[in-house]
Parts: sequence; C-alpha cells; structure tokens
Amino acid sequence: MRTAVPEKLLKIVEDIDTFGHANPTRLTVLKKWFERPGRLPAFGLWVARRAAGRKGKTKAAVGALLNEARTLLGTTATRESLVQSIDRRTAKSLHDRARDFQNEYEHQQWVSVRIMHCWPLLLVEKGLAIHLGHTDSPVDGYKLAADFCQNYDPRHGNSLCGPSRTKIMEIVRFMFTVEAREEDDRV
Repeated sequence: MRTAVPEKLLKIVEDIDTFGHANPTRLTVLKKWFERPGRLPAFGLWVARRAAGRKGKTKAAVGALLNEARTLLGTTATRESLVQSIDRRTAKSLHDRARDFQNEYEHQQWVSVRIMHCWPLLLVEKGLAIHLGHTDSPVDGYKLAADFCQNYDPRHGNSLCGPSRTKIMEIVRFMFTVEAREEDDRV
C-alpha cells in the first residue's frame, strides 16, 4: 500500500541539499510506516545486509564476523530477498557473537557507555535483532534508521548531512520496493 512517508524522507534530502544538514529525529516519520506487519523485520534484514556489504578496513575478528554476515545475508537486496528467509539459528548465532564482541562498557559519571569498535557490525547486530523478533517496536526501526543514516560532521555534530543523503535515498528505494511487493501480493 502506497504511503506518503517516502515523500517526507525526500523532503529531508531536499533540506540536506539546501541547509547542509537535518536533525536525525526527522526520521521519526518512519515509525508509522513500520507499523504495517512484515515491514520492520524486512527493514532490519535490509540494514544488516547493507552494513555487512560496506567496504573498509577491519581488524581480523571484526572482518571475520562481517565476512560471515556477508555470506549469511548476501549484500544485495532484491524484491525476492525481501521475503526470502535466512537460517534463523545461524542468524541468531551471528547476532550473539556480534553483540558479545562489542560488549565492552565504560563508566562515565552517572552512566555506562557501550564502546563500539566497528559501527557496521553494530548495525548488523541491531538489524538482525529486529529481524529475529528480539524487538518489534517501530521505535526500534526508527532508531536503526537513524543509526544507519547519521554521519558526524564537525560543523553539525552527529546529524543527517553529506553521506546521509545517499542512505536516505536508499531507504526510499527500499520502501518503494516493499510497497510495490505489497501491492503485487494484494492482486
């Protein structure tokens, strides 16, 4: 079913083009979109695939986990892969090992802060958690989208800027694909 949410995301892209940045909280419009059954787990798997497919330097243990994620998930999302299942036991094992690998906390004043050694691995972990049903809240989908899209820029801090534009456009394409698949299934 076609929604207006992709157009709202395109407005965020326009604002990035015009002002150079946008607040990540503007992605909250996704929460409404994730309420429809099946969308949230598909999005979690899609983000995990995108994060696992990123190129870059990684150390041995992280590289091995990301290679395993690429093997399990593949790196390209197609209309068919949106409903294609993955081996749940292997996905759970990968999720647990990714979580355990980055399970280091540092105590700072009144709070414990989780230390991240590899951001793409965190996205794989969070995406698999959503796909596996460890969490099923549209809020978690929004948070995953914000983590996927935000970028650090010294002028704006962690915000939607520069590279975020491309990632938001990828999410829009994902949404169009999901909505088209839902229309095809209705017919």
